[in-house]
Amino acid sequence: MSVNFDAVTGHLSGDGVVETVRKVKDLAGVFRDEAARAAMDQEHVLYRVEAFEPVPEGTLGGVGLATTYLMPGQVGDEYILTRGHYHINEDRPELEVTISGEGYLVLMDRDRNTHIEAMTPGSVHPVGLGIAHRVANTGTEPLVFVSYWASETGHDYATIREHGFSGRVRNLEGVPVLVKE
Repeated sequence: MSVNFDAVTGHLSGDGVVETVRKVKDLAGVFRDEAARAAMDQEHVLYRVEAFEPVPEGTLGGVGLATTYLMPGQVGDEYILTRGHYHINEDRPELEVTISGEGYLVLMDRDRNTHIEAMTPGSVHPVGLGIAHRVANTGTEPLVFVSYWASETGHDYATIREHGFSGRVRNLEGVPVLVKE
């Protein structure tokens, strides 16, 4: 398996790279203003991910690598964001490294305490144990970041789909603000 990583752009290429695309239609129920999301072009791409997992998820012995390209914009007053997830194996951390653009890493613990960390080119963000995380793009260009995780980590999207996050990054009077719910 031959995979290449461009450290300037974050681009992954090669035999083992899998691309996933998330469109407006794929994020039903994720945004605060569902009517605004439903009124958008459902085929519009909100983000795409290039991922390399040397061993299958849930298997010991590998480190996964993925580059996410999160588009700028808003749904209502909420910035475009990723779905977010917990880890199935909560004793496994993750690392986020920002390549370009600007936004926020949104972090939520199991008690639903939420905080944000600014993502700017070169910033590094460890995601602690048992912490749900997602990313919001508050800039005018794509926010590009690289994620690293142990292959046995596993991703739990269902809990976020069912219960959401306790805070959202919204544009209030032209300023990105974490609004707790």
